[in-house]
Amino acid sequence: MRKPLSCAERQPTVDGDARDRLLRRASLLALVTIIYNLAEGLVSVAFGMEDETIALFGFGLDSFVEVLSGAGIWHMVWRMRAGGGEAADRFERRALRVTGTAFYLLAGGLAATVAVRVTGDSSPESTVWGIVVASVSIATMWLLIRLKVSVGRSLGSPAILADANCTKACLMLSVALLVSSVGYEMTGVRHLDTAGAAFIAWFAIKEGREAFAKARGETCGCETR
Repeated sequence: MRKPLSCAERQPTVDGDARDRLLRRASLLALVTIIYNLAEGLVSVAFGMEDETIALFGFGLDSFVEVLSGAGIWHMVWRMRAGGGEAADRFERRALRVTGTAFYLLAGGLAATVAVRVTGDSSPESTVWGIVVASVSIATMWLLIRLKVSVGRSLGSPAILADANCTKACLMLSVALLVSSVGYEMTGVRHLDTAGAAFIAWFAIKEGREAFAKARGETCGCETR
């Protein structure tokens, strides 16, 4: 495993045309992240409602929130291409605060839904679509992480590397969805789906807290492998 680079070690290693190409690639990766999360969110929410699986439904809502974070990164890369720095501007700080609030609302809604599911007797009709969505997401996030880390290291960009860390968190969330979905299909234990939703709620609280910290300029985001 490669040792993480410190912020001081991450200095730009390219300039001129090479830097422009890398920034265009970073912008494209941000747009791909936004478009993918929109599609993933629509599919997950639709099938989550149809199959009554709250883990998949919550995963879809989280994807929509991630679109807000992706928009902030795209805006940051756009400023870098225009000659600006990486320090968050007013738009990005506002986007982070909106993202943080959305994560907290998502966590509250999922917590309430989990409580109802635990005290009731309903269960998902199927979690097959959870398995499909999670598998596709794991493969996609793994590829995006590798590409973002490569671009971030080449540019010496802590912000792009921090975005790769966000994608890594999405990968972990996809693994949690896959485990809970496979577990339910194999055992029929309905609370496995509930446990998956509870994990997503916990994750949303964590991400909301980090979004507000970034908005205050408290997070460097330099520990990306």
